[in-house]
Amino acid sequence: MHNSLVRDVMTTDVVTVEPSTPFKEIVARLAGRGIGAVPVLDADRRVLGVVTEADLLLKREHPDALAKVPAVWSRRRRRERKKAAAVVADKLMTAPATTVPPTATVAEAARRLHTAGIQRLPVVDEKDRLVGIVSRADLLRGFTRPDQAIEREILDDVIAAEFMMAPGRFFIHVDDGVVVLQGRAERRSLIPYLVRAVNDVEGVVRVEARLTFDLDDSDTGTTMASSRIRP
Repeated sequence: MHNSLVRDVMTTDVVTVEPSTPFKEIVARLAGRGIGAVPVLDADRRVLGVVTEADLLLKREHPDALAKVPAVWSRRRRRERKKAAAVVADKLMTAPATTVPPTATVAEAARRLHTAGIQRLPVVDEKDRLVGIVSRADLLRGFTRPDQAIEREILDDVIAAEFMMAPGRFFIHVDDGVVVLQGRAERRSLIPYLVRAVNDVEGVVRVEARLTFDLDDSDTGTTMASSRIRP
C-alpha cells in the first residue's frame, strides 16, 4: 500500500444526476444514500459540476425568489440568491467541479479537498468522464492499518526493496502509527529520502528518526562517521 493512489480507495458505485434532474429528486437521492453531494453528468458521463447539500440549503435561506435584492449584497450573495431560485441540477450545481484523476496519490487528493473546502472529489479519467468518487473518510481509511502491517511494509518494501539496504541494520517500532526509526544507513545522503519514504507509507502518523550513518557524503570530501542525525 506504499504511496496509495486514489484508485485504491475510491468508491465506484456513485450516485449521479443529469442536468435536468429536479430539485426534489436530487434531495431524495442524497437522503436515500446518506451522502452530501452528487456529481452532475452529461450524456457521455463527463462531470459538469456537483450539487451539494449547501447548494440545496440556499433555498431555505432565500425562500422568496421574488424579493428585492439589497443593493449592498456582494456578487457571491447574488449568485447564491440566483441558485436558490433554481429547480434543476444544472442551475443548482457548483461548477466547474474540483476533480482528481485515479492515478493521483492519496496525499494529493487530500490537498485538493482541503484547498477547495469540500467533502468529496469526483474521480475522472483523461476525458473528464466519471470513474468514481473519493471522500475524506476514504482518505482517512489508511490510518486504520495495524501497526504490525506498517512495520512489515517499512522493512520489506521500503528498506529492503526500495533502498536495497539490509533490514538488520535497522530497528523499527510502530505504536498507533508513530514510527520510531533507529539504525545505521550506509550513507548520510540517504537518510532524508529514507525518512520521507517511511512517512509516505499508508497509515504512518509521524516518524521519529534516530539514525546514524557509515559514510558522510554530504560534502565534497567523504569521511567515516557515526554521529546521530535527525533530518
